[in-house]
Amino acid sequence: MIFLLLIVVVDAEVTIMSERGQVVIPQALRKELGIKPKTKLLVYKKDDMLILKKLEIPDLEKEWDAIFAMIAKKNLNLSEEEIQQEIDAVRAEKRR
Repeated sequence: MIFLLLIVVVDAEVTIMSERGQVVIPQALRKELGIKPKTKLLVYKKDDMLILKKLEIPDLEKEWDAIFAMIAKKNLNLSEEEIQQEIDAVRAEKRR
């Protein structure tokens, strides 16, 4: 995996790491990025830099609802068992 990193520093913020290794992300940045308590962040190291990236976790319930809506729209009338069999077949194919 190759990362191309272009950093434009407009307004730098300073924070301090606690004895427990905790770092406070400045409030303005938290608001701008929508970072709230329990938000998961990926941490990358590049040379002497640490890079944080907000981890976006897809809403699986919404994805399943979209799949079932597509099935209903196409009038496929598949059971949950048939759908699971198709998923298992695709996963098995990817493992080969």
